[in-house]
Amino acid sequence: MDQSLYKKIVEKAEFYKQNISKFLRDMIAIPSESCDEMKVVQRIKEEMESVGFDRIEIDKMGNILGYIGHGKHLIAMDAHIDTVGIGDRKLWHLDPYTGYEDDSIIVGRGGSDQEGGMASMVYGAKIIKDLDLADDYTLLVTGTVQEEDCDGLCWQYIIEEDKIIPEFVVITEPTSLNIYRGHRGRMEIKVKVEGVSCHGSAPERGDNAIFKMAPILQELQELHPRLKQDEFLGKGSLTVSEIFFTSPSRCAVADSCWISIDRRLTAGETYLSAIEEIKNLPAVKKSDATVEMYNYERASYTGLVYPTQSYFPTWVLNEDHIACQTLIESYQKLFNKKPKVDKWTFSTNAVSIMGRYNIPCIGFGPGHEDQAHAPNEKTFKDELVKAAAMYAAIPMTYIKNLKK
Repeated sequence: MDQSLYKKIVEKAEFYKQNISKFLRDMIAIPSESCDEMKVVQRIKEEMESVGFDRIEIDKMGNILGYIGHGKHLIAMDAHIDTVGIGDRKLWHLDPYTGYEDDSIIVGRGGSDQEGGMASMVYGAKIIKDLDLADDYTLLVTGTVQEEDCDGLCWQYIIEEDKIIPEFVVITEPTSLNIYRGHRGRMEIKVKVEGVSCHGSAPERGDNAIFKMAPILQELQELHPRLKQDEFLGKGSLTVSEIFFTSPSRCAVADSCWISIDRRLTAGETYLSAIEEIKNLPAVKKSDATVEMYNYERASYTGLVYPTQSYFPTWVLNEDHIACQTLIESYQKLFNKKPKVDKWTFSTNAVSIMGRYNIPCIGFGPGHEDQAHAPNEKTFKDELVKAAAMYAAIPMTYIKNLKK
């Protein structure tokens, strides 16, 4: 393929730097926490219409689906467009929604995680239109909802209900412009113990559920370093993220106590093995605690409830897979250097796409992982531009590789 075409893609991406930046700042200015994404979806629709997408749909869950081209090979690129909240406002030096912009950075909630990926994807599609890069492919650009609340649920819906099965999906979560080919899975586990309440002046008459939970907490802390290790993905992990109780009053013994566990699963671990590890802890057995996964049943902004278990499987794509090799080749031809191929620390929508459905996923995105969920979140304009160039180049490089 003519190397000059890749050069033109880079030049076009640089040409659209200000457009990408303005679009991202517009999205950042719209609060869009999980289940409240309607306004940012409408803003994305406006931009897709402006740059000339061939078809735009919003499904019943509220995901926005934009199509470029009409070829038989369906390639998808995904950005979740919900964000977490801002946390403690005092930790922000600037307003998290009006933010800040200079020649190199944009500051605001969602810049890196993960509306920057959406901004770059839309202008990658614009470059495809401008340079007439259409081939025997259809590019699907998805802006997905509720990822921060329940990663992958949106794609469970897209695959099961919208009946969309791409040949592979580019996940545009932040990778610092590296190529990521996997990450650990995760699950949300509830451990509950029951007690008997009584007046706090005579606690011996009851059975304090909080005290019963204490040795379980200690054993969970000791379990963490013993979890399975994988050479590529790293080790499994767990942390106790929440603790709750019930009690008749502050002057009474607690009659129940339960905790939430954030369990990260490395290669070779399953939700069954993770549950059994906890069930087999001596303190869990002694207290007759219940151990189970949480379920997710929160309505999307459209009002749709699509229940699922809070289990998000591990996935890894082989480095020699055509999707991974396509991104490596695209990067080398655009930027004249080799990319770093690595993995995410956190979880993405690929837990469903590849983890549940075995549809190949590969990651490439602007922004840095350490900015996700952080106060003063920032992203980097040069990365937004380079990501747009990559998103324009990937489909044509893939079709060329299929023809080899």
